[in-house]
Amino acid sequence: MVADWRSDEFYEQRREELASRVGPRRFAHSLGVAETAAKLARRYGADERAARVAGLLHDWDKGYDDPGILARADELGMELTDELAAMPRVLHGLTAAVALGRQFPELPPEVLTAVERHTLGEVDMGDLDMILYIADALEPGRKGKKVEKLRARVDELELRELFLEVYAYWVQLIMERRHPVYSRTTEIWNSYMPEQEVYHAEANPDPIPYGRP
Repeated sequence: MVADWRSDEFYEQRREELASRVGPRRFAHSLGVAETAAKLARRYGADERAARVAGLLHDWDKGYDDPGILARADELGMELTDELAAMPRVLHGLTAAVALGRQFPELPPEVLTAVERHTLGEVDMGDLDMILYIADALEPGRKGKKVEKLRARVDELELRELFLEVYAYWVQLIMERRHPVYSRTTEIWNSYMPEQEVYHAEANPDPIPYGRP
């Protein structure tokens, strides 16, 4: 019999398993993300239970170190690009989505997709994807003035705009910390930008005066 992924029993069982897979700080972070994702889902009219489960499970594979997560990807039969293989700390979402889908086939695709996309993002993020991405940044354990400002904007911005604010924050943080930037970051960002109007110059529309009057 397939378990009901929406049940409290399923959630509590995964919660107990997660506590044995990651350290105390990561476990507390995951619980914070789960509750923050549920609140965001309520705010933006998404599936609250799906958001809470995705939040709980998003760092399912975060307990692996760099060599371990590469071995995990190999164990799961995943073919990584050279770029991703050189960025092991972003792989836990990708490996977790595959592993969770096999271990718990009752989990719906949208939960697994949100888990997969919570580190790098994607060009066609759905509401649940964005909610998990945002919750990962804004859960109560995250500190800092910028995080506080982003939290304050939850009631001001539509989901897409809040996602872009958070995405920009993470990219800036990655650069400040001198970490490699994923090569598709610009593609992902540009996919959410409005189409630009074509500029047509008029004849001498703003002449620059020569010399002094």
